[in-house]
Amino acid sequence: MRKIILLGYMGCGKTTIAQKLSKIIRIPYLDLDKCIEERTNLSVNEIFEQRGEIFFRKIEHEIFIELVNLPESLIIGLGGGTPCYANNHELLNGQNILSIYLKASIETLFNRLNINKINRPLIASLNELELKEFIAKHLFDRSYYYNKATQKVDVDNKSVDQTVLNILEILA
Repeated sequence: MRKIILLGYMGCGKTTIAQKLSKIIRIPYLDLDKCIEERTNLSVNEIFEQRGEIFFRKIEHEIFIELVNLPESLIIGLGGGTPCYANNHELLNGQNILSIYLKASIETLFNRLNINKINRPLIASLNELELKEFIAKHLFDRSYYYNKATQKVDVDNKSVDQTVLNILEILA
């Protein structure tokens, strides 16, 4: 297996799960958003503010292609919107790629995001009702792309360890 790609909505646990999985299977983990920030010397929020979403999606696509084409094995964590733009969903089913959709319900995502939304500028100003509607709309809009993943792992009511075990079963 060359690339393991984790995707799903913000709050589904991509980073935490990828970091733990990386330690267990000894394959390096790269966060696509962090790669973008390093390349541009700007935070994702600064890119959106200064250069706009079109610029962000263009650089996101370019770096995603670069990571997929690197010769070494990697775990790659995508941003929540990555599969939905620039035909990135087509990269989820390439040769030597295992893509895993970390699927979470609206309720799970709401509970996780509501407690630390201050750290997420996209949702920081939303009240509880607005946040639930925001999540529901995005999940509806993005489900087609998320479901292009080769595997799905439900994260509802599961610990990080349980989710990682589910992924290890897929890898076995």
